[in-house]
Amino acid sequence: MNILITGGTGFVGSAMSQALLDQGHKVTIIGSSEKSCSRHAAQAGLNCIAADTTRPGPWQDAVAGQDGLINLAGKSVFTLWTKSAKEAILDTRIKTTRNLVDAIPQGSSMVLLSTSAAGYYGNGGEEEQTEAHPSGNDFLARVCREWEAEARRAEDKGARVVIMRFAVVMGKSGGALQTMKLPFQLGLGGPIGSGRQWFPWIHLKDLVAAAQFLLNCDQCRGPFNFTTPGAVRQIEFAKALAAQLSRPAFFPAPAPLMKLGLGEFGESLLQGQKVLPRALEENGFVFSYPELEQALRDLVHK
Repeated sequence: MNILITGGTGFVGSAMSQALLDQGHKVTIIGSSEKSCSRHAAQAGLNCIAADTTRPGPWQDAVAGQDGLINLAGKSVFTLWTKSAKEAILDTRIKTTRNLVDAIPQGSSMVLLSTSAAGYYGNGGEEEQTEAHPSGNDFLARVCREWEAEARRAEDKGARVVIMRFAVVMGKSGGALQTMKLPFQLGLGGPIGSGRQWFPWIHLKDLVAAAQFLLNCDQCRGPFNFTTPGAVRQIEFAKALAAQLSRPAFFPAPAPLMKLGLGEFGESLLQGQKVLPRALEENGFVFSYPELEQALRDLVHK
């Protein structure tokens, strides 16, 4: 297949493109700059285009020749949510997806895998949330709703659209785990707030494998929760990570401090979602890392 990936030079995009190349696909990635593309220049079978995907431009010409599109672009939400930061979080997702879909030819038979997030569900409390559950009402839920709506426009052009609602992605070379490891390595790790909130997560290898599965699953369309079936609470995650690092987990981040220091983003970290991957499992996908201890053992130890 010929596959184009927006956000292809990032943490998830780099792993995704390498896995697809290993399977013999021809891959085009969109990077935000020539510098980001230069890091991937030596990979055989890979083409990198430097472009600002929030703007229409020549990069869109590459869309028509593809069999599959994987839309991963979006500014990280792990930042203080100032007015400008929230605009960037929204714009990088909505405008990129809009421009990508606009470039799909009418009558297309290609497949679009477009990212969303478990944040779609808002604060889920104790309720188990599958793909059939409605959206929440906070900022991230609104971003996800608009993001998904832009992607679904591709259905009007004949494309098969899959929405990938990512949980927290755990990988060795970046992402959330790299950020969380440092305080634990210093002996300062612990749960966030009460630690009772549910913590949705997925191993990077399972995320990539699930995307590859859905590329080839002709009957698969609509939303899919990209989260492990082994749901855990935040305090369980903190204890498991501390154990793998042979460090204590004695220092919780108090809720008032999270709200004071990080504002609206801090409040979102205190929420939880017990998200289950029902659609993936019903279609026959099998997770390689369904349980937390097994996943952390793979990720933390060389």
